[in-house]
Amino acid sequence: MKRYILAAFLIASSLSCKESFIDLQPISDMNAGNFYKTEQDMNQAVMSPYSSLRDLYNQLYIYTGEIRSDNTTFSWVPGSSKDMTSIDNFGDVLLSDNQNILNLWNRSYVTILRSNIVLDKIDAVTFRDEKLKNQYKAEARFLRALVYFWLARIYGDVPKVDKQISVQEAYTMGRTPVEEIYNLIVEDLKFAEANLPATYAAADRGRVTMGGAKGILAKVYMFMAGYPLKKGASHYALAEAKALEVINDPQYTLLSDYKAVFDVKNENNAESLFEVQYKKGGPAPIVTGSPWSNDFAPRFSNKEVIPVGDKSGFNAPTPSISAAYEKGDPRKAISMADGYVSDPGGQQINEKYVRKYYDVSFSVAPDNDNNWPELRLADIYLLYSEALVRQGKQQSTALLYLNKIRQRARNSAGAAAGALPDYPAFTSDTDFLLAIEKERRIELAFENHRWFDLVRTERAKAVMSQEQKEQNGFNPATWSDNMLLFPIPLQVIQSNPEKIKQNPGY
Repeated sequence: MKRYILAAFLIASSLSCKESFIDLQPISDMNAGNFYKTEQDMNQAVMSPYSSLRDLYNQLYIYTGEIRSDNTTFSWVPGSSKDMTSIDNFGDVLLSDNQNILNLWNRSYVTILRSNIVLDKIDAVTFRDEKLKNQYKAEARFLRALVYFWLARIYGDVPKVDKQISVQEAYTMGRTPVEEIYNLIVEDLKFAEANLPATYAAADRGRVTMGGAKGILAKVYMFMAGYPLKKGASHYALAEAKALEVINDPQYTLLSDYKAVFDVKNENNAESLFEVQYKKGGPAPIVTGSPWSNDFAPRFSNKEVIPVGDKSGFNAPTPSISAAYEKGDPRKAISMADGYVSDPGGQQINEKYVRKYYDVSFSVAPDNDNNWPELRLADIYLLYSEALVRQGKQQSTALLYLNKIRQRARNSAGAAAGALPDYPAFTSDTDFLLAIEKERRIELAFENHRWFDLVRTERAKAVMSQEQKEQNGFNPATWSDNMLLFPIPLQVIQSNPEKIKQNPGY
């Protein structure tokens, strides 16, 4: 599918407008004409929301999934912008005019809009194969559901836009209760599961599959079971069943070596359920590659870490994530480093950085080939294990899948002898759940899951209070549950103050 990325980017660019939730009419108008006539036209339209995911995953989702958590920090530069530090440090006031929070909102709704364009236009197009038409609808609905899943976890109640709307309609829309947003997500994912293919030909690899829809749906059920909806046992059971469908699908398997999961030459592999696609080497000034090798490299390193392009020192691992790895766990060296040796000079520089997404940039711009692993089978194993424990059943099966993750790690290259033994049977569900939490943190480190796991399990207060005390003792934060959500952007509220109200605490 990477060969479609450049074309998709150009199409997405032609649909762009001023980034504002209420400023949607220009996009709608541009696409109300004569463009959508053929199957190929609709295929290009489907590529547009795929393409716009790149802007969200480049950095914005990292701010909310990792930097908000105890995994990573912005601490590499004193005096950094409050737009960054207030996301990281709960002692700083996170303001509603934070530009990162506004950009995330706007770009999320642009992606949703592009999905809605597909859904609004496709029935007027004649297809030789109705199955293909439904596949395109399913892709658009999956992408819409995925973005709404992010919005619901970040902001809570958000406007539900499930069709093209005019400027006038946008001004009348308020925030939709988060449970209704989750219901839309589930509906979209069920349709996607029913109408997506299990696999694609090589040229289309990277498009979402039936397994990808099932996997995200299992995860959505887990979040609905936890905070804030607290659906509990019924939705843990739904998550268990859907996760097991993925586990039993023979096309998905854990790779034998952890490092291979993130090898830039091994993308869309047998462990991958859905990846956001990037392709380096687009013609200037277009950049369709990913930035993380450069963004995560220590800011003042030379060519010791990344040989080409700038280094931003962004998303630096915390001391607590470094200490969380057990001795001899090869996942640490694959995922992060505690420092590097300067060249020239040969001095040890103790500056932590993420190294999970390594590639050499195509040019001086951050332009790498790494995809973003949104969902992989290891995540599903751990969710399945947790769903069983939370229902108080099948501890032996839950333990089996938890230990499969450790077994893969200890059999990976670089593991120390005797490292990562299997967990024995647990005497309490509390201890079992804490072990699963730990394995999720290590296995999925720097993949944007940690903060949301802490929120849904109601562990954010305990974990983040301790983290902030250790790392920001000079500016300690008094915990408030308001911190579990981000502020609604001020510009959004100002556009419709009668209908869009701020989250508590902001």
